[in-house]
Amino acid sequence: MDAKDAYIGQLEHTVKSLEIQVNNLTEMVLQLRKDKFGSSSEKTPKDEIDGQLGLFDEAETVADASVLEPIKKEVNGYTRTNTKTKREEIIKDLPVREILCDIPEESKYCANCGTTLKRIGTETVREELEYIPAKLQIVRYVRTAYECSKCKHTDTPYIEKAPTPTSIMNHSLASPSSVANVMYQKYVNGMPLYRQEKDWEQLGIALKRATMANWIIRCSDDYLSPIVHCLQAELVKRELIHCDETPLQVLKEEGKKPQSKSYMWLYRSGNDGKKPIVLYDYQPTRSGDNAVRYLREFKGYLHCDGYSGYNKLEHITRCGCWAHLRRKFVEAIPTKKGKDNPLTKAEIGRDYCNQLFKLEENISELPFSDKYIKRLELAKPVLDAFWCWLDSLQVLQGSALGKAVIYAKNQKQYMENYLLDGRCSLSNNAAENAIRPFTIGRKNWLFSDSSKGATASATVYSIVETAKANGLNVYTYLEYLLLYMPDTDWKNHPEELELLMPWSEAVQRECSK
Repeated sequence: MDAKDAYIGQLEHTVKSLEIQVNNLTEMVLQLRKDKFGSSSEKTPKDEIDGQLGLFDEAETVADASVLEPIKKEVNGYTRTNTKTKREEIIKDLPVREILCDIPEESKYCANCGTTLKRIGTETVREELEYIPAKLQIVRYVRTAYECSKCKHTDTPYIEKAPTPTSIMNHSLASPSSVANVMYQKYVNGMPLYRQEKDWEQLGIALKRATMANWIIRCSDDYLSPIVHCLQAELVKRELIHCDETPLQVLKEEGKKPQSKSYMWLYRSGNDGKKPIVLYDYQPTRSGDNAVRYLREFKGYLHCDGYSGYNKLEHITRCGCWAHLRRKFVEAIPTKKGKDNPLTKAEIGRDYCNQLFKLEENISELPFSDKYIKRLELAKPVLDAFWCWLDSLQVLQGSALGKAVIYAKNQKQYMENYLLDGRCSLSNNAAENAIRPFTIGRKNWLFSDSSKGATASATVYSIVETAKANGLNVYTYLEYLLLYMPDTDWKNHPEELELLMPWSEAVQRECSK
């Protein structure tokens, strides 16, 4: 009988394991279908908001009954901003070309008595937006030369030639405007070089994609890299940095197969009240050593996701991302759920996160010092209740909810660090939003051919996104840098780079939108 009971117990254990495996696989299939065919938005449906945070009724699991629970404010809707902008506001900065519609001279007489008509005024009938297509022209630099007529017949004749601007690339048709346009089209509009090649053909010149790639690599290395290094030196002096990384395929990376992953790293300044900086850094691996090397002089608060590679950084305070944690619970919510059914555990976890984000929204306009105090007053009780609720859960191992709970527990030591300083953020959305232009561009041009091209892309993206963050016209700023950098002796006088920073008075005056 003992052998028979043991065999039955073994079968029951096998059946239970298979049930767990089937449930997990079913959940994975539903999640994959949701990812492919469902909405990508993580917003909580409005009809569920009123029922949120009844989750505090389940606070019997909270160990410390003296902990104050936050009062949920009723959501009365929101104010919709009128998306229709007045015409005057749209066209106020555009130049105007007036077309005067006049009566022919032979018709300027009165139809009744024949008297010559006298002009009494004009009226504006309508306004239209005129598109002026781009056009190409050759700029030919011709300089004059002078000689001394007295020294002409001596052994030391003297000739003086007029100075000319330095070319950005010797023996090339490249100009600041043409290179800036190629960079702008690729890194702002996401247009691959082969499509730009067709555009240049329409304008009347056969400009090959290899030539444009050479322009980008050479000019980014010679003229934009010093600006980026200067921005990096400024960034590591800050006390808040957000970072993220995303895959990139590089076909010709030494020692790697074309199908393998390389990575584009993103570092940007936080909400510290200073001028924003957004920088990209290409690296062939995802090793945390890349962040250690890039941020070796940084000491402050580092906002990032749950990737363990960031644990290699020393002398920093790591702040977790509640948006990532919330996403884990959102993914665990069943796709089909009755309207009147009670909240699932995944929805309760999501609603705890929603409450924290709502509190952040309510105090977003406060000074940093007041925000710090309000967080301790309002958010700390929610956090205490959340961790107690989390400890009370019994979840299926390997399930989406189980993964969310394990992720939360593993990241707990970082998730409350945003309470330490009013300048810190609840999420790492600043980095995710900053890296999005790269991911959108990647969908269009798919990969980089070489590591040099990937490095050049990181450099140009750094200039582009930092320019955007500082309210500059991106094309104008790129052209500005390519115009002035060839004649800037930054190697001997590095302080001259300060005049080309996106927040300098000259740049703001010349390149603002």
